[in-house]
Amino acid sequence: MAVTDHDTTGAISAVQRMARERNIDAVPGIEITSMEAGRDLHVLGYFFDPADAALGTFLGIQRRARVARIETISQRLAALGMPVDIGPLLDSADRDSARSLGRPQLARAMVDAGYVVDTSEAFDRFLGHGGPAFVARSGPTPEETIAIIHAAGGLASLAHPGADDVTPARISALAASGLDAIEVFHTDHDAAMTERYAALAGELKLLMTGGSDFHGDPSHGLSPGSITLPAEEWDRLWAAGQRRAGE
Repeated sequence: MAVTDHDTTGAISAVQRMARERNIDAVPGIEITSMEAGRDLHVLGYFFDPADAALGTFLGIQRRARVARIETISQRLAALGMPVDIGPLLDSADRDSARSLGRPQLARAMVDAGYVVDTSEAFDRFLGHGGPAFVARSGPTPEETIAIIHAAGGLASLAHPGADDVTPARISALAASGLDAIEVFHTDHDAAMTERYAALAGELKLLMTGGSDFHGDPSHGLSPGSITLPAEEWDRLWAAGQRRAGE
């Protein structure tokens, strides 16, 4: 298993310790936010070295950009008549420099304030792309993100391509740039989509990954462990990760 927090490796050591206590293998994981034509495109990393200095510097820049974005979004919400106290969120980031802030935490604050019923409504009406409080972010390209993960000794997988409407042609181009895998198994992928991306992975000779995309909130993703890889695909992924770590 792996926990793939956004733009931070802060929980990896705790995850691995708790996993060992339960006889579970936990590999380092992360979900890095890259940018594609003004929209987020997420790249998952596995089997990398969490202590890699260049990766740590890069993730620090990513997290600071996240804080600035949350501040701007909160200003837009206030202008819409929905002020949210982001002080506790900013304080938590200050207390733990490895904590990554994002729209999900702000969406939960909107729920607590009574502005929306759940976080899905917060994203659908206000925080999602095109919403009145949406703020575009800047960041690395997917190709740059893949290179960063590789430099830290890891494998790079394109996260939830179906949810982001990533075309086969774009995935093929990313494969040519070094992409190692596709997240074939995902909460937002129905059976037909899963089959389609599995076939594409085979055509492009890419590995497969899978995950629940659980964000600590029942309205986003399924419970941890609810989406898994077939055993043979996990074995292929594990073997490739060991090879990469040994290079």
